[in-house]
Amino acid sequence: MSASVDTVGVPADPATEAATRAPGRAWTLAIVSIATFMLMLDLTVVNVALPDLRNALNADFSGLQWVLDAYALTLAAFLLTGGSLADRLGRKRVFITGFAVFTAASLLCGASTDVLTLNLARGLQGVGAAVLFAVGPALLGQEFRGKDRAMAFGVFGGVSGLAIAFGPLIGGALTSGVGWRWIFLVNVPIGVVAIVLSALRIRESREPSAHGVDWAGLVLFSVALGALVLGFLRGEAEGWTSPLILCLFAASALLLAVFVLVERRLGGAGMLDLSLFRNRTFNGISAATLLGNAAGMASIFLEVSYVQNVLGATPWQAGLRFLPLTLVLFVVAAVTGSLTVAVPPRLLVGTAMALMAGGLLAIRLIDVHSGWTAMLPSMLLTGAGMGMFNPPRASVSIGVAEPARAGMAAGMGETFQQVGIAIGIAGFGALFQHRVGDAFAAAVPGFPPGARQEVAAGAGEQVAQGAGALRATVAEAARAAFVHGLSDVLTICAAVAAFASAIAFTTLRRSDLHESAVAH
Repeated sequence: MSASVDTVGVPADPATEAATRAPGRAWTLAIVSIATFMLMLDLTVVNVALPDLRNALNADFSGLQWVLDAYALTLAAFLLTGGSLADRLGRKRVFITGFAVFTAASLLCGASTDVLTLNLARGLQGVGAAVLFAVGPALLGQEFRGKDRAMAFGVFGGVSGLAIAFGPLIGGALTSGVGWRWIFLVNVPIGVVAIVLSALRIRESREPSAHGVDWAGLVLFSVALGALVLGFLRGEAEGWTSPLILCLFAASALLLAVFVLVERRLGGAGMLDLSLFRNRTFNGISAATLLGNAAGMASIFLEVSYVQNVLGATPWQAGLRFLPLTLVLFVVAAVTGSLTVAVPPRLLVGTAMALMAGGLLAIRLIDVHSGWTAMLPSMLLTGAGMGMFNPPRASVSIGVAEPARAGMAAGMGETFQQVGIAIGIAGFGALFQHRVGDAFAAAVPGFPPGARQEVAAGAGEQVAQGAGALRATVAEAARAAFVHGLSDVLTICAAVAAFASAIAFTTLRRSDLHESAVAH
């Protein structure tokens, strides 16, 4: 184990370091896990409260979309910024600041009296979440080495999966029990306690040779990524070839090009070390992260919609039905965490993506008349793949860089993850809408385009109710269109996951990792 560097850049004695670090490591892992659970939960928990939000705030469809989009947009745009600032200003300081922003924004969300205020608060909440997402893995990498790091990232990966899977369950319980405001307000007391514990228990660290803040890089990258994600989020609603969406994509490409030129000129003083892109393993894990999250998260959102809208489950019942996936994910993540040192990362990540591909393909076992148990093979395989993927993904993402640049590396890794989620949900969601709409139109021609969109959104029963004597026929056609669309799109998701598996098997190498990531 190499000696760490404290806040003033003086190497610590290894024996003293081990003795002083051990008690704080457990606290660091616990606090980062709490933060991760809260952040991942906020990606999914809001969905089930949208009907209540619409009624309480008199929100239209566009306003409700921005409740989701504002958080996802700022979260993706500020990840690398948060990680880079943490390396320069101090990871503990920036982490606490991010927690304070997230907690204050959660309070504003819960106190909102109109949808505009809520959406502005959600955007601020995403900024705080981006900082926590980026700095959390760097804090773990700072405190843990070798087998201990493997264990820590196993817990980290398991907690992420639990939050995603339990989102609908927790959201349904809070919304039904104490009201929609508490899906945000519950973050406040937890956040306050976590901030106090962070101040008392987390050890400070920063890059010893840190330069000044790269403000040009921060602005260029954040705006460029924000334009890219916004284009994907709004593409279906505005039209993929509309002037607005084309301008967003063009602006993103132009700003990213300028960002690369600026970072190349600044060299080591820039916010992003461009030499990472000469690292084969960094490129491989980045591609696998983007593709795997695009396929996996899109599938979960579509499957939750199927269970709720086609099978008629309440949010609480839907959460219960996804427990097989949740439990398998958590167990496999915990086991995989202990293997990340002993087993080459290409085997873990490649196998994880292959399992996910098999699980997504297994959704073809369901048919129009299936119950939820027909999804079990898909749930078990997909859960195993996701659980096996998260620990090595997080570990490799920071392992490609020296510990002094851990925040930057973690921010870049989380950026690929969140961009993958945004692209996957928007892209595969749009494809799903088209497949369902076309299948429904072919089965019962004559319905207006709006009916096709309602069927794709899961409102097939409502469409059928207005069909008079054809109600049974229309209901059956809507159900069949939804199921066939789900099978078709998840088959494509399976192909994407299989491609990610091939990338992992052929690109990831332990020799590309920094010694702190592989030491026993």
